[in-house]
Amino acid sequence: MFAIVNPEPWRFQQHIEVWVLIVAVVASYTYAVRKIGPRIVTTGEVVTRKQLSAFIAGVLMLWLASDWPIHDISEEYLYSVHMFQHMMYSYFVPPLVLLATPYWLFDLIFSSSRSRRVINFLTKPVIAGVLFNLVIMITHIPALVNQSVSNGPLHYALHVLVITSSLLMWFSVCGPDKQRHLSYGGKTIYLFLMSVVPTVPAAWLTFAEGAVYKHYDIAVRVWGLSVTTDQQVAGAIMKTGGSIFLWSIIVFIFFRRFIGKFFAEAGYARPPEPVLTYEEVASAFEANPPAEEPSR
Repeated sequence: MFAIVNPEPWRFQQHIEVWVLIVAVVASYTYAVRKIGPRIVTTGEVVTRKQLSAFIAGVLMLWLASDWPIHDISEEYLYSVHMFQHMMYSYFVPPLVLLATPYWLFDLIFSSSRSRRVINFLTKPVIAGVLFNLVIMITHIPALVNQSVSNGPLHYALHVLVITSSLLMWFSVCGPDKQRHLSYGGKTIYLFLMSVVPTVPAAWLTFAEGAVYKHYDIAVRVWGLSVTTDQQVAGAIMKTGGSIFLWSIIVFIFFRRFIGKFFAEAGYARPPEPVLTYEEVASAFEANPPAEEPSR
């Protein structure tokens, strides 16, 4: 059983590296939008309100997942919070980041032909889907988890790996290059498949006997959760939480694309007939005068 140096789970801990990261992200995006964007975008908006809102939400979500108290509880006390943190990195932050990225910025970052070929290959649905699920399986290996929570560089490297693979996975759904988006039907199938593989480690955690991750088998129990209950909650978050989020997007895409079109085509209401104005009627009579009656 692992020992805890300070048995105060809710003590405030500063994470200067997280604050520096958030400031750097905000400063970089602001500089790109205000200084670089106007030079490239000569007509239209440099960034839309929707993209700006997605950026703010994405940054706040990244900050919430990486700073106190989520980071500290997930790293030292509860694997269920660790799972929730990874779900934020996988399902919440990446699509917001992609939605916040205008195409001109994406085109500028991947301006060289080599980098464009690389990103086009990695964002292919099959490649990105395999990488995403492979990272999910790897990051649940007990030996790696136990090592990463006590090794700072490895811990952050895994977080970068999770976010990067998730960005690649989400690219064909909501990336800035709309030409590489899947069709509506393709998106529903793709997202459904992305919800299947995580059920394997989730079921393993739910039905495992004893502590799977020894690092979390400690005497101090946050919220009174035992190590077994903590693992079961983590499995529920991974299986139910992730699936509900992805299936909600699937339902939204389905109703937006197919149901609206179905009702429009199958409705019994006749479209309103056009109403002619007096000017249009008079003009028609002038263009087509009545034929004169033959004289007797």
